[in-house]
Amino acid sequence: MLPVVANLLCIEDGQTSQRIMPRVVPDQREKFENDELFRKLSRECEIRYTGFRDRPLEERQFKCRQECSEGHADVAFAGAGVNICLTFTTNSWSENPEDRIPTREFVDFDKEPGKVHFKSQFIMNGVCVIWKGYLDLLRLDGTGWLEFDEERAQVEDSLLRQQIEQYNRGLRDFEDRQRHYQQAQERQAETEAEGAQGSSYDLLDPKPGPSSGS
Repeated sequence: MLPVVANLLCIEDGQTSQRIMPRVVPDQREKFENDELFRKLSRECEIRYTGFRDRPLEERQFKCRQECSEGHADVAFAGAGVNICLTFTTNSWSENPEDRIPTREFVDFDKEPGKVHFKSQFIMNGVCVIWKGYLDLLRLDGTGWLEFDEERAQVEDSLLRQQIEQYNRGLRDFEDRQRHYQQAQERQAETEAEGAQGSSYDLLDPKPGPSSGS
């Protein structure tokens, strides 16, 4: 299976309590238009609902309709070997679950009888995309494709530039601290060396003591 990158990656390091890793690549459109995986998925592909595969068909049909109504579904691009848990909600980028609501714009049971049409916004392999397609509610298969999400890509590009600048600023601060520390260590070493050298001179050339009376 080909990998799908999550929307957010976080790591901890010794200099900051938490650093947000970039979620997108520097040139998203170039990757979307030239990457083999995106070129394949940007064409109409056969898709299948993959939830509850060990259950009877009637139960899976019910679960598919239920999950889509809730705003999510597990879908596979049959010819590409890619499985994705899609979400069909507004404000999919919000960290507040209450903002992510399934609406008719994202999941529509009325557009075509016996089918559910939906779209999903997410970041895949560092590129902002919109997935569009439909599922037949009886056969549990259908058609789907990816489109480049220009609007969200601009937002993520701006965030990426901010993250790079923040990282570079933190790196400069770290290098300055390292340089100042090294300079302080060198000055301390020079002071200790001068002190040690003065003590050596005192031992080699002691001052004459008071002469004894005749």
